[in-house]
Amino acid sequence: MLPFNEDFCLAVFRGLLAADSTTGQYEEIQGLLTRMLDDLGFEYEVTHKGGVIARFGGEKEPLLVSAHLDDIGLMVRHINAGGTLNVCPVGGLYPFYCMHENVRVHTRDGKVYTGCICREPNSVHVTEEELRLVAPDFRTNVCIVLDENVHSAAETRALGIETGDMIALEPRLELSNGYIKSRFVDDKALAAVLLTAMKAFRDAGIEPERKIYAYFAMYEEIGHGTTYMPRDTRDYLALDIAPTGPDQNSDERKVTIFCKDSRFPYHWGLTNELRETAQRIGCDFVMDIFTPHYGTDADPSVVAGYDIRHAAIGPGTANSHGYERTHIDGLRNTYDLLTAFMLK
Repeated sequence: MLPFNEDFCLAVFRGLLAADSTTGQYEEIQGLLTRMLDDLGFEYEVTHKGGVIARFGGEKEPLLVSAHLDDIGLMVRHINAGGTLNVCPVGGLYPFYCMHENVRVHTRDGKVYTGCICREPNSVHVTEEELRLVAPDFRTNVCIVLDENVHSAAETRALGIETGDMIALEPRLELSNGYIKSRFVDDKALAAVLLTAMKAFRDAGIEPERKIYAYFAMYEEIGHGTTYMPRDTRDYLALDIAPTGPDQNSDERKVTIFCKDSRFPYHWGLTNELRETAQRIGCDFVMDIFTPHYGTDADPSVVAGYDIRHAAIGPGTANSHGYERTHIDGLRNTYDLLTAFMLK
């Protein structure tokens, strides 16, 4: 097996986290990615709507492997009378999972302002009953407070902020005893795993017999990341997080092979091939099912009409769509299964 370069993987993950990429705002991270691919020596194409497809390997049975680089976040919905921002979610972000987080507001003319997510009202010493009894709701009692001296809508607009501006949450990456805590483990950690695998092939001078497409998608969190793909693709393997929780088998230190999500089962034959590969190489894996609120980029590709077999794997991850946590062993096991399957 190709050795897992943990230091490189974590460095790439850290670098990807440094680029805000709320779904739709892909230019910065796409530029960062293409520079990485140039440094690694891979050919690639950039899709018209946003996304990058790198190519390597031979010509047999083309396999597409995807990881997405868009993050859940917020968008300015309305500027309130007091200068705060009313917001709406982009992707599956819930207010109880992001209260009091620091944010960056990106205007359409390139300015960036900092702020934080607050309840409105916001002080337990003044409005204890309301804060204790009323759930946070983006529509009514959650806002963005800017780190600017603004007290009216006019003053906020004078900064260049307007409805439709993007808001990115602070990732806050922390590493502790092998555990990886950060927002956007979904899916920048898996993009880092894919890039680590590509580097390992290149450094070892190994060319898989299969043609490999590495697809870095930009719209997974809203459901159409890979509704376009190379026409000769035969098999599709999505790299994504495996949420942990009650009745789930997924574990932060293991790789999960997905059996089914909220849309439909993954391809029986391809899933069995992944299972057989995991057994053959001895990686620590589980099989799991994710319902009722989960899907990967592999699903819309099937719905779009491509004649492909689709499957998904990824590390067990806690607190999905919040301040997420996984373990370096989960990334290593995902890498081991991925690289072994690429060579199958």
